[in-house]
Amino acid sequence: MHTTYIAISIIALVIVALLVYFVGRKGKGSKLTPLAGLAFGLILAGLFFGANRWFGYALLGAGVVLAVIDMINRSKLKKNHPDPGSDQK
Repeated sequence: MHTTYIAISIIALVIVALLVYFVGRKGKGSKLTPLAGLAFGLILAGLFFGANRWFGYALLGAGVVLAVIDMINRSKLKKNHPDPGSDQK
């Protein structure tokens, strides 16, 4: 049962990564911040350590919290420093 859960999670992550890679290439790409990289790593670690539920869920939760913090930081940076090529005045 645990093996199927991990396999489904890994397949879902691969599908999301491929979608981001192919769809994201159309527009201007943004680099992965260190905080987002850490969040992604914690989420993956939570999936791999899913057999120990408390530890796995703690890693997943920490990864999600860091990802949300990164999204908030990025949105604040975009509001303060809009792209020079945009039509906003």
